Amino acid sequence: MSIRFIGEGNIGSAPEFREFPHGNDDPDRLLRLNVYFDNPVPVKDGYEDRGGFWAPVQLWHDEAEHWATLYQKGMRVLVDGRIVQDKWTDKDDNPRVTFVIEARSVAILPYRIETIALSPKPGREADNEDRTDAPDN
Repeated sequence: MSIRFIGEGNIGSAPEFREFPHGNDDPDRLLRLNVYFDNPVPVKDGYEDRGGFWAPVQLWHDEAEHWATLYQKGMRVLVDGRIVQDKWTDKDDNPRVTFVIEARSVAILPYRIETIALSPKPGREADNEDRTDAPDN
């Protein structure tokens, strides 16, 4: 069973990238983020967090290694995915269950962002990208 999830929160630690090889195929690539999803409630002098929670966020994608260099601790993100149960056994052989968010996308929100640099589109010259009158195809 899974439940659709959309939430906004802060990345709480450095992103973790892992590869899982299987045979001769390209390995599966995982980006794991630890995100605090807050619940800001307006009060007299600003906001107060009431009932936020930490959740592991997993994003499986071919670009996960590159994305691990873009996401940073403290970034505000919007996560779209689903909540799934992760059943496992601890070191004392006790069954455990935790919930994991399997993300379809993790958008970086512009809070505290100072600059953004885009790479050129494949097959296009960089100087065309800098022109404001060039068509964006």
